[in-house]
Amino acid sequence: MKSHDPMKKKHINSKLGIIIAIIFIVLIVAFIGWKSSSKKQTSPENAATSASNTKPALTVMVIQPELQNWKQNFTANGNIAAWQEVVIGSELSGQRITKVNVNVGDSVQRGQVLAEINSESIRAELATAKANYAEAKAVLADASINNQRIQQLKNTGAISQQEATKYLTSQSTAQARLDAAKAQIDSNQLRLTQTQVIAPDHGVISARTATVGSLAQTGQELFRLIRDNRLEWRAEVTSTDLYKLKKGMTAHITSPDPSRSAVSGSVRMIAPVIDPQTRYGLVYVDIPTTDAVRMGMFVKGEFDLGEKPALTVPQTAVLLRDGFSYVFIVNKDNRVTQQKVTLGRRLNDRVEIVDLAANTQLVASGTGFLSDGDLIKRGHAIPDTPLTKQLVSTQEK
Repeated sequence: MKSHDPMKKKHINSKLGIIIAIIFIVLIVAFIGWKSSSKKQTSPENAATSASNTKPALTVMVIQPELQNWKQNFTANGNIAAWQEVVIGSELSGQRITKVNVNVGDSVQRGQVLAEINSESIRAELATAKANYAEAKAVLADASINNQRIQQLKNTGAISQQEATKYLTSQSTAQARLDAAKAQIDSNQLRLTQTQVIAPDHGVISARTATVGSLAQTGQELFRLIRDNRLEWRAEVTSTDLYKLKKGMTAHITSPDPSRSAVSGSVRMIAPVIDPQTRYGLVYVDIPTTDAVRMGMFVKGEFDLGEKPALTVPQTAVLLRDGFSYVFIVNKDNRVTQQKVTLGRRLNDRVEIVDLAANTQLVASGTGFLSDGDLIKRGHAIPDTPLTKQLVSTQEK
């Protein structure tokens, strides 16, 4: 028979109780740890909210767009041309040019002799015509005296009616020859005056083809004259912009020489037709006499269309990103919303916003620091530090 030791049994039970207590404590600790870790795990939305709550709010200046009256204009290109370019030619044929008195660029007056054509043969023909006139005049005088004497004898019956009619016819023939001789004189005198090529008006010689020794031909161009030295700008304008213009509007033409100021002119005429090939219409702008532009130049200019209201903001309030323009709208909860906008005209440091309400509150500057949904504080503008200058310059580019 085996003996049972009560002390030994009691010792075993004590050990077993300790082990069970340790296991129970370990389970409790593990359960508490699991609970704690599950509470720490949050959803992505809560994590983002928590992160945003911890992000410091940027202090910015809040503004509203200003309604200002700005001048409205648009740009066009076109040629500088003569208001009227007069073609001066020869009215004689077969005569040599003996003298040329002017050159390209010379200013001339109405009636000034530009060139001279050989007149010797015409003077000789004029002298012959005058001699023929004198002869015809003498023949007429003799025929008139004879006719008067015959007419007196006709009443006495000394001569027949047929004889009287013959003398009357002789007088009429002599008169006709005298008239023909007078016409020949006038013709040669006219040709003599045409040996001098005369300026028909005041202006500047723009082209010259006349040379000494060459034969003049009827209708041949010898000179071109810019009448009154008056130029005009023929602006090429689209059919849409053409309806914005009216006679008398001011235009400013830019000189190719940057050291010269713009030339101001006024719209004289708007072409009634559109070129079907280019889809442009011509606008004729009178410009004053100036050396800033010259005939034949292709220049740029602007038309003044008057003032028009514009909703404007500082350029610092506009963020350029990915080729688009954005502003940051301040909401009631002091969070910002990034909104794409359309820009219009620019003047100095302000820009027109086409599609924005007038009572919208915007971030005035420092938009390069903001993102959609950021929390801001209303206050003064961002301090002018080298870092802010670099960031603003980067976002403007």
